[in-house]
Amino acid sequence: MLVDTHCHLDHFSDEEIPAMLARAHAAGVGEVVTINTRLSTAARLRDIAAANANVWCTVGVHPHQAGEEGIPTPEEIAALTEFPKVIGIGESGLDYFYDKAPRDDQAANFRAHCVAARLTQLPLCIHARDADDDVAAILREESGQGSFPFLLHCFSSTRALAECALELGGYISLSGILTFPKSQEIRDIARDVPKDRLLVETDSPYLAPVPYRGKRNEPGYVPHTARVLGEIHGMSETEIADLTTANFRRLYRKAA
Repeated sequence: MLVDTHCHLDHFSDEEIPAMLARAHAAGVGEVVTINTRLSTAARLRDIAAANANVWCTVGVHPHQAGEEGIPTPEEIAALTEFPKVIGIGESGLDYFYDKAPRDDQAANFRAHCVAARLTQLPLCIHARDADDDVAAILREESGQGSFPFLLHCFSSTRALAECALELGGYISLSGILTFPKSQEIRDIARDVPKDRLLVETDSPYLAPVPYRGKRNEPGYVPHTARVLGEIHGMSETEIADLTTANFRRLYRKAA
């Protein structure tokens, strides 16, 4: 069974979720992680996770929402991880492509999440878009204060950021972008990522993989990304599922 390590179930209606999860299970996706983007919506994600045995969740503030509700303290974020099905922190990071929040607020928000990950030793899901140098700099600075687990989600960044993350012990999660015809550079980077650091995700409802590109994405489509990742590494569909699920268990220790 595969794990969709990053989706947004709260972007779907309560009526849609059961059938969507059933389709995912039929496609070989045994578990999903639904990712928080605002602390004010964390309760809904906890409710979704509590209602579905195969769903986990995280808590955190997306860079687009940084400062929208004030910058949370690391302790506030950490306290929300006490719920049993909260297995990680984020997503947080930096996004200079859309620049929906002031960059100073994005940085302060990102650093608060790094500290929360260090306090809890739960993995931080990192969003990086057009901000690779600053993401790398903050990761190095915060890791210098004490290590913490993390992953670069929906990887579409530079080789330099991938190498920085791997050097610091991070994981790399690949989304449907990996399957796009023009994503050869991402496939080349993915080929060089150690096998024990690879994860797969959908980031649904966004970025549906080929052959569903342009349609609304959902967790049941992650096998298409996994198959391409397996081809890159010369692995069968079963082998890549076993590998990425084992990596997920190692990183997300509360889900082990």
